Amino acid sequence: MSQEMVISVAERAVFIVLIVSGPLLLVALVSGLAVSIFQATTSIQEQTLAFVPKIVAVFVAIIFFGAFMLSQLTSYIYDILNNLVRYIG
Repeated sequence: MSQEMVISVAERAVFIVLIVSGPLLLVALVSGLAVSIFQATTSIQEQTLAFVPKIVAVFVAIIFFGAFMLSQLTSYIYDILNNLVRYIG
């Protein structure tokens, strides 16, 4: 296995991680920002108020983006396992 092949496999792995985790992180960021703005404007400093909406938003995002994330991961694993002989040999 050449260095170029190792770099391309690692590059694709990092790209898949970013594609799969990106929607969930973006939803958590937006919901956290919205809750923080709400807390700042109403002067409510309850710590649990910041976590519950984020958890709910991430669960809803998993429901919406779960099929996309799973298809990306399975296609990457399928490519890795199909080319396993080429990688080892």
